[in-house]
Amino acid sequence: MSAILEDFTSIRGVSLIKIKEAKDEGQKVVGIYCTYCPQEMILAAGAIPVSLCGTSETPIADAETVLPRNLCPLIKSSYGFAVTDTCPFFHFSDLIIGETTCDGKKKMFEIMQEIKPVYVMQLPHLHQLDAALELWIKELRRLRSTLEEELDVEISDEKLWDAIRKVNHETMAVKAICDLNKKNPPVLNGLDLLTVTWSRNFSSDKEELFTMLNELQQELATNQESEANANKPRVLLTGCPVGLGSEKVIRLVEESGGLIVAMENCSGYKTLELQSDTELDDPIIALAQKYMEIPCSCMSPNPYRFELLERMLEEFQVDAVVDLTWQACHTYNIEAFTVGNLVRDKGLPYLHLESDYSSSDLETLKVRIEALLEMVV
Repeated sequence: MSAILEDFTSIRGVSLIKIKEAKDEGQKVVGIYCTYCPQEMILAAGAIPVSLCGTSETPIADAETVLPRNLCPLIKSSYGFAVTDTCPFFHFSDLIIGETTCDGKKKMFEIMQEIKPVYVMQLPHLHQLDAALELWIKELRRLRSTLEEELDVEISDEKLWDAIRKVNHETMAVKAICDLNKKNPPVLNGLDLLTVTWSRNFSSDKEELFTMLNELQQELATNQESEANANKPRVLLTGCPVGLGSEKVIRLVEESGGLIVAMENCSGYKTLELQSDTELDDPIIALAQKYMEIPCSCMSPNPYRFELLERMLEEFQVDAVVDLTWQACHTYNIEAFTVGNLVRDKGLPYLHLESDYSSSDLETLKVRIEALLEMVV
């Protein structure tokens, strides 16, 4: 592993130290759970946005004393970290921003309100309607007012445009790294790819992060292509978000001889093509248009996800697709039917897995993944 990649593995620890120092100096921290939350707004408020999605099985037992056992592990893990105060990023957060991407999360946020102040964004799910965009614009204006009140700041248009440009640049830099895996052989394995795309969400310094991303992209682009990755089945992972701690399917694919070359999910490629339009007059409208295009399965219909998947299958020279649904995520579970048809129509092997964060099904998952890889011609 290169020194720059190692820096990404330590982002969380380094950021915690910086966040503690920033808090001591009076800076605010805002915790977020979803890509629909515009971090540009938080940056423009002079606060530090941090990702709080739980990706560990450890606190789930504590969460299940309140939440149903048959709930999504991401929701249970997120709440478990909050109720046990074992996530330092949650601990340092002055405000939590949730969103109505699913019924489980929005009801969990009601209970989380007893622990920290929680603001829930009302996300319209018929995103192709003009009325939906109008509603979302109003929601972002409401978020702006809430942040100004809760953090005692003024969020000017100038600050918003500055934050928008920073996030646009960051997104382009991450996409440039992911796109290097279109090469054959690819330059990154799945675990390294996940480390970069997921760990960046914990960085407390956008300028430093942008420098790290650019340096890594340049290093990977000029390095000799890895022969260790040659001739391995190229697998695309789609479905629910994955993070370090919930990466068991990625590990099993690569331990079984395959290679995750791309991830079409919230922690991967799903948002990387989206940019806020800096030519518009109103930064709120620019943000609303961008974030409404995120192809989450909560949107109905959700055509952009399938358009994106179809292009990724070709551009990343994919040999097989693994579609991962976390337990009780009904929208991704149902969309798996359409995803499977799309992949099979392309003549590619397809595997839909439904699992949780535990290790109880590792052997079963391994057998099914090995069978998938054996189908690669």
